Amino acid sequence: MRAQSSATAAPRIAVGAAGTDSGGRSFGTVQAALGVVAFSLTFPATAWGLEGFGPWSLIAVRSVLAAAVAGGCLLVLRVAPPERRHWLGLGVVGAGVVLGFPLLTTLALQTSTTAHAAVVVGLLPLTTALLSALRVGTRPSRTFWIAALAGAAAVIAFTVQQSGGALTSADAYLFAALLVCAAGYTEGGRLARVMPGWQVIGWALVLCLPLTVPTAAVALSQEPVHLTAHSVTGLLWVAIGSQFLGLVVWYRGMAAIGIPKASQLQLAQPLLTLVWSVLLLGEHLTVAAPLTAAAVLVCIAVTQRARG
Repeated sequence: MRAQSSATAAPRIAVGAAGTDSGGRSFGTVQAALGVVAFSLTFPATAWGLEGFGPWSLIAVRSVLAAAVAGGCLLVLRVAPPERRHWLGLGVVGAGVVLGFPLLTTLALQTSTTAHAAVVVGLLPLTTALLSALRVGTRPSRTFWIAALAGAAAVIAFTVQQSGGALTSADAYLFAALLVCAAGYTEGGRLARVMPGWQVIGWALVLCLPLTVPTAAVALSQEPVHLTAHSVTGLLWVAIGSQFLGLVVWYRGMAAIGIPKASQLQLAQPLLTLVWSVLLLGEHLTVAAPLTAAAVLVCIAVTQRARG
């Protein structure tokens, strides 16, 4: 990768997609949407993985496998390491989407259903949009914020109703996961403006190897492993599908259409995950779950049509 001038890179990351044509924005939307589809399978795949792996084993091994794939691509294509000024941002991506979010959501799924977790994580679009406004100076319109807040309010109401008015330990894990993941998304979307999206997540995964490799070794020695079709499939999906390929298209989409608008596409993620939880896990949904997911889905159309 050729080094890019710091004098020219900074101004291009502030607004998002202002400089792209309609075709580029449409393709960016498609890529971001593919990322959402990949992410929507993460919770069901994690539930499958937990059938055969302990939580710490699953978290560490998925990161090591994803890093092996990403590192192999970086080596084969002889990609030069990023400039020194980008390593801090890559560290934020690694801490948020490679380590923090998988750890916290896996711990939550030990006591929470995938349907419940999916709807709570419906707050991620608003969280990402807020951090984007603070970090890179994006300024979406008032309509955008009203729709985003409406979707967030529906998610909060669902969470309170499902937990009987009190937050559970799983909810605490999920809300913490929202913060670290939104930080990783925001920083990754910013970096994807100055380097290819696959390199952003690739280098973040490689950067985490000094932590994930020894953790995987210790966890596998302490936690029992039962290899089944479900557990292996779940592990492979969260490692390759969610942790690498999904983030590749996600960051490319964010770079093309802007962090706020891309983030709001994730309002569809809870609805998709609810579908997968029924089809793949046989979970039974309360009436509130699909109604809440449908409500936040309506907000997508508004945020995507909103100016800015």
